[in-house]
Amino acid sequence: MASSTVKFPNATVDLTRIDGNAFAILGAVQKALRRAGATKEQQDEFIREATSGDYNNLLQTVMRWVEID
Repeated sequence: MASSTVKFPNATVDLTRIDGNAFAILGAVQKALRRAGATKEQQDEFIREATSGDYNNLLQTVMRWVEID
């Protein structure tokens, strides 16, 4: 079920199927954002926010931007 607090509730990523590598997670989320119609600027904003801290920041950012399966 989509959460109203997620920026792109129509973008879903299954983290259990992704290598835990930060670059793999970034790529999967960016792909989901593209499929959900996110603009280049929105994708760039996600990347900036997700890479502005440590691994925990990356995961928290992902959960704010897309639905997690």
